[in-house]
Amino acid sequence: MTDTTWLPDLAARSGPKYLALVRALRDAVRAGELAVGAQLPTVRDLAWRLGVTPGTVARAYQIATQEGLLEAAVGRGTFVAAQRRRLGPTEPLYSLPRTDPEAIGVVDLRSPQLPDVGQAAALARAMAAAAQDIGWQYLEYPGLRRDHYCRQAALEWFSCCRLGPVSADDLVLTHGGQNGINIVLQCCLRGDRPVVLAEELAYPGFRHAARLNRAEVVPIALDHEGLVPEALDAACRRHPAQLVCVTTEAQNPTAVRMSEARRRAIVEVARIHDLQILEDDCYTAPSSGLPLLRELAPERVWHVSSLSKTISAGMRFGVVVCPAGMGEAGRLAAQHSYFGLARPVTDIITRLLTSGEAMALRQTAQDVMARRLDIALAALSGQDVSWLPGLSFLWLRLPLGWRASTFARMAEAEGVLLRSSDEYVLVDGHAPNAVRIAMAGGVQEQVFAGAMARLARLLDNPPGDLPV
Repeated sequence: MTDTTWLPDLAARSGPKYLALVRALRDAVRAGELAVGAQLPTVRDLAWRLGVTPGTVARAYQIATQEGLLEAAVGRGTFVAAQRRRLGPTEPLYSLPRTDPEAIGVVDLRSPQLPDVGQAAALARAMAAAAQDIGWQYLEYPGLRRDHYCRQAALEWFSCCRLGPVSADDLVLTHGGQNGINIVLQCCLRGDRPVVLAEELAYPGFRHAARLNRAEVVPIALDHEGLVPEALDAACRRHPAQLVCVTTEAQNPTAVRMSEARRRAIVEVARIHDLQILEDDCYTAPSSGLPLLRELAPERVWHVSSLSKTISAGMRFGVVVCPAGMGEAGRLAAQHSYFGLARPVTDIITRLLTSGEAMALRQTAQDVMARRLDIALAALSGQDVSWLPGLSFLWLRLPLGWRASTFARMAEAEGVLLRSSDEYVLVDGHAPNAVRIAMAGGVQEQVFAGAMARLARLLDNPPGDLPV
């Protein structure tokens, strides 16, 4: 309920009226005059009662909200916040389920689960071999150049990709792709409130990384080929953007792949506005053979990849291919952040890469995911689905009668966990009626097939009380 009794005496306070109101709010909360959860009057109402302009009250509310004293709920109003320190992230990027989904008969299709096609055994062999070579290097910091041997081996990972001329000096080793995104933002962003552009439906990690780096995120429209160059150009004219995050090979969550013409158009816009580009390639689908943005614009593209979706998420190994001449700057940012990867990780990964096992395991895992994809597509025959060969997720646009959140909730009741489209909306924008379905490589094939059959039955029987 709105507290209509609180009316501070601003005349007794010196300074600008908006600052006097901020101080009055602080004092009232500390004294208990305004209780936690109390709803404050609207801006216009309080302004009329105080005899000040609405802009004065709005500015005071904004400052108090930034301090954590108040919190604003869109469509509901402004409330007194719980008085605790509000630092750091406010929601998890990834959280484990409270119970084992398989133990309670639930099939988790929210995030791709890697099948074990020999990774565990290969990692055990690499660890045992690395343990035989432990020496003085394990007593020292990794340093800027001591991981060169691993960076050299990592070049093999990109042998099937068109990145343009790349050397080990262009690479930065990271704790997975999310860490790589943070490193890129730390290298590129300047100022107190930088602007990052990203696809309007995008991997949530972009949003979380931008917030950690004090950046404002501006969404850019998508179409059937991904990021729309004209929308990117318009956003650059409206905002002082420094970086755009984009996916060319396998857009997450829509499973769209850009044409070469679209890639070149995005590069042209970036050059006009002197925009840095973060190219995310962590969902490594079989290569299209098209040039990646790093090949088309080596002077401004930061290409991020990892082993998490193809070899091992637990090893936390990723790579940033920096723009030409920026490798040292990227490694400096990594050193200031975490001093570089731990020696055991670089030793183990180097053995996997140089032995050829990593490439073979990636291919075998993709083959398993391809079989799961065939099962999913057969079950969803006749539905509006976007997918790519070998990709570990698909995008299902729901038929009339369904809403994404309702479908995800009813699928959960049937023992299948999905991700609704609203989890990928960068800001309070429109979420399409769609869900992302990940391939569950960690469950038996017949279990996965059963889950897809349940989803197919749901799609054929939309709830009758939903508006169409």
